[in-house]
Amino acid sequence: MAQVEVIMPKMGESITEATITKWLKQEGDVVEADEPIVEIATDKVDSEVPAPVSGKIVKILYKENDVVPVGSPIAIIETEGEAAEVEGAARVAEEPVKEVTVQETKEQPVVAQQTAVQEATIKPTTSDNGDRSKFFSPVVMRIAQEHGISMAELASIKGTGLGGRVTKKDILRYIKEKQSKQQVVEAQPETKTEEKKVAEPAPSVHEPVTRVQQPQAPAVVSSTDYEQKYGGPVEVIEMDRVRRLIAEHMVRSKQTSPHVTSFAEADVTRIVKWREKIKDEFFKREGFKLTYTPIFIEAAVKALKDYPLLNASVEGDKIIVKKFINIGVAVALPDGNLIVPVIKNADQYNLVGLARVLNDLVTRARSGQLRPEDIEGGTFTLTNVGTFGSIAGTPIINQPQVAILATGAIKKRPVVIETEEGDMIGIRHIMICSLSYDHRIIDGALGATFLNRFVYYVENFDTNQKI
Repeated sequence: MAQVEVIMPKMGESITEATITKWLKQEGDVVEADEPIVEIATDKVDSEVPAPVSGKIVKILYKENDVVPVGSPIAIIETEGEAAEVEGAARVAEEPVKEVTVQETKEQPVVAQQTAVQEATIKPTTSDNGDRSKFFSPVVMRIAQEHGISMAELASIKGTGLGGRVTKKDILRYIKEKQSKQQVVEAQPETKTEEKKVAEPAPSVHEPVTRVQQPQAPAVVSSTDYEQKYGGPVEVIEMDRVRRLIAEHMVRSKQTSPHVTSFAEADVTRIVKWREKIKDEFFKREGFKLTYTPIFIEAAVKALKDYPLLNASVEGDKIIVKKFINIGVAVALPDGNLIVPVIKNADQYNLVGLARVLNDLVTRARSGQLRPEDIEGGTFTLTNVGTFGSIAGTPIINQPQVAILATGAIKKRPVVIETEEGDMIGIRHIMICSLSYDHRIIDGALGATFLNRFVYYVENFDTNQKI
């Protein structure tokens, strides 16, 4: 008999851990090679892990909802034979980690640590048994940086992960408890102000002076408690994992980027008439419908080439302008959640190519078949709020991007048309589009100019092109 470890797979460049959401097989079950045995989830995408070999599951090493580092064994399968190694089942080699002492962190800000240290081993202070080291994943490091937690403070958190590792759940629980204690202190009577000042330790040199406090989740946990709180019958709906992630990302984006939104109207009559004329022929040839979104993506790509600062990101006091254009497109899922697959190198496709790639991504997104790389690397995002009837929207920036474009519903309206014979009233197809942008690096003039350039490309769409 030989025993083979089932390894937590690497689900993308930036993925360092995944959550086990459901075991499809149990200890004692016989499985075939490539048969799915467990469902896992990351903050990017859900997936299934297949059995690397045929055999019997003799040991499951993690429970459902456990967070597991990439490359760690999660189960053991016993196989027939004496082979010590089975192709495809070998342990994933760990990349070298960098050691950072608490003393070293005094000379570099937490922001720099978050970008420079992808996987860090922090040596605790002598008061924390100096012979023991802790591993911090990039996710934990990012959360610590966002909440102003110093490296020394981070090293003091008791971890529940493998080997005492601090997991995402551990640091979020620590932050929640810390904020609760702060609220209790702030709620003390004014007469105890002086006492509180004496008892309060001086802020660490690693911590920013100003912190943004996160809203606290309600303490109540049952429908009865909520009914008492709100004075009537209520329905309590627990957020699923994806909705919690969306909520977290939206709040973080608003805290990161000062949002400004500009609006413009576009006359898309030419596009509407052209699409009506060729849509049946296109469907017969390609097997899917031609929507307006690929046309808007093409116009956005042209505008980004004219104004590349909107195809950028911000790191500290550095502006990183991307020389490639990866367009993220917001897609509504059947369960009501949202995902943003990315068209890589969108500037290298013609209109038909954009339509094909977009249709493939949307189809796989709605059937849960996206890969981690399908939703990574976006440099600019477009969301079509008009799909659900909205005439306009103020979208939230998809971090770390600096702008997001929203296209509204196309409506027939009476408008003034300028002709050689003079102005006249006509019925035109009008669309309101909006651009939300990061005011740290994009001023109103640039934002409005980019949006007007997008409108120009939309209104001057080539209706003579061959598809």
